[in-house]
Amino acid sequence: IVETLLNEKLGIYFEENPSIANKIIGKAVDASRAREAARRAKDLTRRKSVLDSGFLPGKLADCQERDPQHAELYLVEGDSAGGSAKQGRDRKNQAILPLKGKILNVEKARYDKMLQNDEIKTIITALGTSIGKDDFNIAKLRYHKIIIMTDADVDGSHIRTLLLTFFFRQMPELIERGHLYIAQPPLFRIKKGKQKASYVADEAALAEYLLGCGIDGLKVSSKKSGTQLSGQRLLQLARRAMQFEDILSKLSNRGLDKNILSALALEGTFDKDTLKDQKKLKGLLDSLRQHASFFYEYITPASFELDEDAEHNCYCLRCTSGGNGLAKKTCIDFELLISPDMMALKKLAAVLKGAGEPPFTLEDQDKEVQAPTLSEALHYLLERGRKSQEIQRYKGLGEMNPEQLWETTMEPEHRHMLQVTIEDGVAADEVFTILMGDEVEPRRNFIYENALHVQNLDI
Repeated sequence: IVETLLNEKLGIYFEENPSIANKIIGKAVDASRAREAARRAKDLTRRKSVLDSGFLPGKLADCQERDPQHAELYLVEGDSAGGSAKQGRDRKNQAILPLKGKILNVEKARYDKMLQNDEIKTIITALGTSIGKDDFNIAKLRYHKIIIMTDADVDGSHIRTLLLTFFFRQMPELIERGHLYIAQPPLFRIKKGKQKASYVADEAALAEYLLGCGIDGLKVSSKKSGTQLSGQRLLQLARRAMQFEDILSKLSNRGLDKNILSALALEGTFDKDTLKDQKKLKGLLDSLRQHASFFYEYITPASFELDEDAEHNCYCLRCTSGGNGLAKKTCIDFELLISPDMMALKKLAAVLKGAGEPPFTLEDQDKEVQAPTLSEALHYLLERGRKSQEIQRYKGLGEMNPEQLWETTMEPEHRHMLQVTIEDGVAADEVFTILMGDEVEPRRNFIYENALHVQNLDI
């Protein structure tokens, strides 16, 4: 009687309130999916012993080591790189799991959909810990070093981000216990003649290497100042000049004129207090012209305009300059002068003045080369270091043969790895939600706010 009466009344209620009926059915379906997903997660990791390869994924090349503390698992992007890694590895303690394509974005996917993804199922099975709050068991972890190894391009970065999202959301304890690492394969291979090849990690390391080669046997002098630089002193100054140019290039990408900024930094005495003195500001143009030709060839500003800055109770100087037919507007204001970039430029400029006044004479063995600015002298150094060097940029791990991959990325004595840590769990959670979640607007705002701060953009 109760069942009949309840069924009748609920039927009437659901007919009158279809939205509530849909919500109840949806919850029941979700609960069913969750139960099924949990069952699949358990099934994925069932096997007889800790390293019984009979129950491991077919494409996993397992290692011989039975102690998880000494075992490593490489998650490698692509079958090609995976094949090279399998041939080049130390079979004793290094296991290789090639991943085909991009894994599912677990930030957007339902739990049951995640467990239907072949690559994720393979990772869960290989690790052996199961998944989920109730079923995850760190004691069953088969490898105490899980190393993400992807290409150094956009796709590689995306795959690495998807894997980090998976581990952060589904297996955070692996990160908390220090088991997750990111391999740092080299970006460049350098070979000169019959010498043994060298490998460098990134653009900055390549520039440092080329500088070291470029200064060998070279002398740089300034007739105006009577200064002469060579050896380590020249190398130190060249490094500072590179840092100076890197900051100027970054600011130039924001629409500012690097010639004006270079002159401003080299002038040295101009600071935020100068903006409060109108007389000093009027004399700035001559001071800028005096220092502008030191680092770059100077382009005369089209105009200087003085405006009031009511917020900071001072003035701001607006410079409109032309170069290559394009006008650049540079606002020398309170915010610019107190910015970390401008402060760094001023410190570097003080060091660069030790090179003397331009032009510079570069004594290169039996010839002399004239450099009208310090920037051109720096570029000559880099090009000199590049001569006779065979420089190969790796587009992917698959371009390395097994021996190269072992030597650069997998050999414990020479490899470089980054350990993944969580310093601020709340901040990390927010970043993953913004960048990997369903909401487009927060992600767009994040990109707008941080786009100009990017250091290395690979398109």
